[in-house]
Amino acid sequence: MRGQMASLGLHFNWDRELSTCSPEYYKWTQWLFLQLFRRGLAYQKQALVNWDPVDKTVLANEQVDDEGRSWRSGALAEKRYLLQWFFKITHYAEQLLSGLETLEWPASVKLMQTEWIGKSEGAFFDFQLRNTLEHHHPSSSSSSSPSSSSPSSPSSSSSSPLPSLRVFTTRPETLFGVNFLAVSPEHPLLLKTELFSESVMATVEEMRSRLSHHSTNNDSSSKHGVFSGLYAVHPFTGSGVPVYVADYVVSDYGTKAVMGVPAHDARDLQFAAEHRLLPVTEVVSSDGLSIINSYQFSGLSVEEGSKSIVNSAHSQGFGGHMTQYKLRDWLISRQRYWGAPIPVLHCRKCGVVPVPETQLPVILPTGVEFKGRGPSPLSQDEAWLRGDCGKPGCCARRETDTMDTFVDSSWYFLRFIDPHLNDKPFSEAVRRWMPVDLYVGGVEHAILHLLYARFITHFLHDQGFLSHKEPFQKLLAQGMVQGKTYRLRSSGRYLRPEEREGREMVGNEDDEVRVSWEKMSKSKYNGVDPEDVIREYGADTVRVFMLFKAPPELDMQWDTQAIRGMLRWLGRVWTLTHEHVKVCQRRGEREEGEEKEEEGEEGEQKIVSATHRAIQEVTASFTERHTFNVAVSELMILSNTLRDGRSLSGSPAYHSALETLCLLLAPMAPHVTAHLWEDLQGVRRVLGLPIIKGDVLSQPWPQCDESLPNRPTDTVEFVLQVNGRKRAVLSLPSHLVDSEDLSREVVRGAVGGGSDRGRGRGGEGDCGTSQTHCKHCHQMMSLR
Repeated sequence: MRGQMASLGLHFNWDRELSTCSPEYYKWTQWLFLQLFRRGLAYQKQALVNWDPVDKTVLANEQVDDEGRSWRSGALAEKRYLLQWFFKITHYAEQLLSGLETLEWPASVKLMQTEWIGKSEGAFFDFQLRNTLEHHHPSSSSSSSPSSSSPSSPSSSSSSPLPSLRVFTTRPETLFGVNFLAVSPEHPLLLKTELFSESVMATVEEMRSRLSHHSTNNDSSSKHGVFSGLYAVHPFTGSGVPVYVADYVVSDYGTKAVMGVPAHDARDLQFAAEHRLLPVTEVVSSDGLSIINSYQFSGLSVEEGSKSIVNSAHSQGFGGHMTQYKLRDWLISRQRYWGAPIPVLHCRKCGVVPVPETQLPVILPTGVEFKGRGPSPLSQDEAWLRGDCGKPGCCARRETDTMDTFVDSSWYFLRFIDPHLNDKPFSEAVRRWMPVDLYVGGVEHAILHLLYARFITHFLHDQGFLSHKEPFQKLLAQGMVQGKTYRLRSSGRYLRPEEREGREMVGNEDDEVRVSWEKMSKSKYNGVDPEDVIREYGADTVRVFMLFKAPPELDMQWDTQAIRGMLRWLGRVWTLTHEHVKVCQRRGEREEGEEKEEEGEEGEQKIVSATHRAIQEVTASFTERHTFNVAVSELMILSNTLRDGRSLSGSPAYHSALETLCLLLAPMAPHVTAHLWEDLQGVRRVLGLPIIKGDVLSQPWPQCDESLPNRPTDTVEFVLQVNGRKRAVLSLPSHLVDSEDLSREVVRGAVGGGSDRGRGRGGEGDCGTSQTHCKHCHQMMSLR
């Protein structure tokens, strides 16, 4: 890969190269884990997790796509309870949300993180559970609904008291309209299987199985559910409401339990109708302004009543205000060899014991047998598993889970400043160099790497290790490079290059080929070897083509045929420069007359204006907008101006414009411009100009002369057409181009006056519809 980069003219300081899988690096990833562990932000708990049945490992929520498939293997993820390690990223939810306001990131990426964090303001209420299975068992004719006469005061069972069930709602004003409670199939209450009948648990398992193959059932046409056999006591009225397990309750948000208010929620109404939980009680007036049927709170406005209900619940100890986030804690456990070992020991006497920092890194064992299935290979190495917790007589074993590799990539940018440090994770110089000015990365990392990196940086800042909270001040989210793919419609199989031509020539209807653009991938056989393209077209052609083909934030379709156009343009720049060099060398033979000088003065003004426009636009494209395709377009405009002004070839103004073109093009095409720059310096003496020392890349960046009155950014030329015929060329101040009224006046003046609609069909000055065409932006203005 280094060779390919070098062939493209991409050079880096390889002394700062680091490898996140080396013990010298992941030693400090383990150090980071210990910092989080000591502050209670790294913890272990039983969790219902996404299990990849192919890789035999746990997946974070972010690593399961919308179809419920693993991001790595593509297998449908399953749900399992396992003891897992987490980072408490939710502790930083509010900081991560508010910090977005300080970042110069694309609005789309900030919105993705905002929605992923998912802040909601609301209230919680605690409903005391009652096991009334013996007295209020659902009728045999309906296994999914309680008896038609819901109890007004559920009795306690003879067993020990049951816990309360906490629900979260963003509409506390509807509390008195509760008709039932619903919990997610993944609610922790369901771990207490002794509370539920076998038939209930069997139905719950079916729901879990369905949910493991779908990202959500919220929009399903049918709301599946089962009566749990439990009732909940309304905290205000004391009446009993049945508790259901329902698949439409989101498992990773709020408390995994909701109030069922059929009168004011469409999903609740559908569920109530399907499970015979009618009639319903309306508790908000039809105009949505006031509360009704809510005892002492009736008659209050929705806003006032909502506050009063929450305050009353708080004062009585069964409710209060609550802020909830969709963001879940970061599950970092992985049951695979590839990853930094989690630096803890499990001791029968001492419990979970962190490995001392002096014993870091905990290195992955060598010679491990990889079976491709089953538990982590680390659990099979008995010698590696044995550890010492530091106390005599104790027998400890190492943690066999490794960390999600996103932990490694959540702080690597801090290590770049000095990647060879042995005694600390990063240099003190990070306080001066950070945050990163510009970070280039794909939008696919918006809720993975970018969010994790922000979390770790916030944490390190709070612990005094960093002086900045945010890692990346500005973000450029680049698109994907796509290549053509060829798939058989009948089977969906991707065709190899050697299969395509024959298949297309045969044209077998049963094996019809579908051609599309997709992200380059080895499995899709649509990749391009950069060395092959470089050999055919040259490194600079490939570089400029990639920058010109599409804005960086959009996907780019790789079309080898289109590269030839860029090769031709660079050839024209080469030709223009060498034509000028030859003219300079023959300068003494040129005859200049009075008329020629006037023509040259006007032409030089255009060249100077075009040059300074290019400086301004290319500079802005590089430093502000990152619209590299626009930068190339501006240089094409400048080269066209120079081509049109060939008669001035050999003049100082023409020479200066060519030098500026080289300087502006050099970051994109360093090899070609290096040669052109050297050739241009060779004729400077002929023009009476001093030689500039150094190559093209060592020169100062050109500066735009803002004082020039006729730069194209100040005036815009329009071609006026009347009934399809060119009638005039108008030069308008650019700030007036968008003034429709002024444009109409200018057009009327150009065609001899008249009203907005002309002076009659076929008469002098009858313009019907007039159009002006901008040479620079190709803008068409319709003037009537």
